[in-house]
Amino acid sequence: MSKSRVLFLCTHNSARSQMAEGLLRAMAGERFEVQSAGTEQTRVHPLAIRAMAERGVDISGHTSKLYVGLLGEPWDYVITVCDDANERLGAEGTRRFRTQLGGSVDAPPEGEPERG
Repeated sequence: MSKSRVLFLCTHNSARSQMAEGLLRAMAGERFEVQSAGTEQTRVHPLAIRAMAERGVDISGHTSKLYVGLLGEPWDYVITVCDDANERLGAEGTRRFRTQLGGSVDAPPEGEPERG
């Protein structure tokens, strides 16, 4: 049986989409091929890595990726996790199934000290 392919998208591919990728892979990696990407490429946020580690999921090896190169691939599910990515994706992201989770949640400004 082939795995269903899932792509999580957000703006920076730094937190929410990375966390969703890690969770789905950890919970059902035998059933899903999963990736994440963003409309802009940045870095995986250290707090996302720490939050996932606290739940036993290691995303420390993840890197931020741009969605443009991935949209030509056949995805069974394209899931946006923020309004900005959903709007930028437009009709390009139409696949067998597409949905949006979440809304507009701003990331902390670049350079803001992390809170422990």
